[in-house]
Amino acid sequence: MSVSVLVALPDNVYHRAENIARLTSRDVADVLADTIEISLPSVNVNPKHPLEIKGLSDDAVLAWVGHEMEPDADQRLSYLLGQQQDGLLGETERMELAALMQLYQEGLLRKAQALAEAVHRGLIDPIGS
Repeated sequence: MSVSVLVALPDNVYHRAENIARLTSRDVADVLADTIEISLPSVNVNPKHPLEIKGLSDDAVLAWVGHEMEPDADQRLSYLLGQQQDGLLGETERMELAALMQLYQEGLLRKAQALAEAVHRGLIDPIGS
């Protein structure tokens, strides 16, 4: 099932999507739909790793504040993003990119939640203060 949405895009964004569509012999709408799907995280899809930060110890919260993606996964993500921008992703790589983007975005979300919780608990100063 899909839903049609009318979206106003900046000219440069549309032209980039149009270029990728031309290079990959696809419709601009399909390129944009795939890009949005890859970019939006599915929040809390893994019940083994809930997004609840408030129940963690201070040390665990601070560990999440300093969290970074594993170097191998980060390098692979960068490579696949480059391939995507060049219009060179196959279906398998597109699925791998989606999984890595989800992992990255869930980590970023947890890191942001941990940062907010650490400030709330007084473990760190607010950014910019």
